[in-house]
Amino acid sequence: MINIQSTSFISSSTKTDQLPEPNFPEYAFAGRSNVGKSSLINMLTNRKRLAKTSSFPGKTRLINHFLINNKWYLADLPGYGYAEISKKERKRIQKLIYDYLSSRENLLCLFVLIDSRLPIQKNDRNFLKYIGENQIPFCLIFTKTDKLSFKKCERNISLYQKTLLEDWEVIPTFFKSSSNSREGKIKILKYIETLNEQWKTKIGNS
Repeated sequence: MINIQSTSFISSSTKTDQLPEPNFPEYAFAGRSNVGKSSLINMLTNRKRLAKTSSFPGKTRLINHFLINNKWYLADLPGYGYAEISKKERKRIQKLIYDYLSSRENLLCLFVLIDSRLPIQKNDRNFLKYIGENQIPFCLIFTKTDKLSFKKCERNISLYQKTLLEDWEVIPTFFKSSSNSREGKIKILKYIETLNEQWKTKIGNS
């Protein structure tokens, strides 16, 4: 498993031309506001406040980049679907996210966070359709699994997957996570490590 020894803040971007050079493999984290994205990032990196958490949804409005172990980028994307901001700001955030996803050539995986307590939400479904249509590599992470029983969690994820099959031929790769119990940490980091090794092999052969 990846041993995260260093994390460095690199930049906050409001436009894609402000993003750091795509010279490292990159992993982005996205999801609806208040899905637990900042808590998950902090849990994965063993940092309490690498990504700023808040009781108020919609705090992240920029794309924040961190360099992990001087080897790969972690990109914290703005939360989408938050109603308590202006329509203009929601459109700006959506454009920023979509511009990023369509242009970031070193993006190896987009982790889309889903609240395990909820049925599929319209804005999640629309977002997943977009990344599918644009062939963006992604995985799902079902968050906050400690907030409900194991049986209820499994049932909710199963129902979610059943709904996804209306749009997808196969179920996307997924993980379960909890920032409190630290569920999913090892599996997610191992997955990142595997993709990093594939990146190194590809670069070495190019």
